[in-house]
Amino acid sequence: MKPQDVKIERSSGNVFADLGLPDAETHLLKAELVTRIDRIIRQRGLKQVEAEKLLRLSQPDVSRLMRGDFREYSVERLLRLLTALGRDVDIVVHENHAGRPGRLSVRT
Repeated sequence: MKPQDVKIERSSGNVFADLGLPDAETHLLKAELVTRIDRIIRQRGLKQVEAEKLLRLSQPDVSRLMRGDFREYSVERLLRLLTALGRDVDIVVHENHAGRPGRLSVRT
């Protein structure tokens, strides 16, 4: 394949939407929450068996979560995992002035 044959497409910012997956916004939100969970575990230097106790998950479940297998987790459950790791979670609803549908996002 020659470089001129390669088609480059600009991302929408949501890889799940770019792939045409249903409920792409929720998948992206969950991925962002799992990223935060993973970051906290790594910053604390926790081993999976230590994280298992804090999160009240089995070690294989912690392993799957850290590898990005989070489909079976609801947003609510991921938020509860963050609180189990000592994080406060604030949900803020505000008016959208951009004239587009509302969106879900994670901020720190």
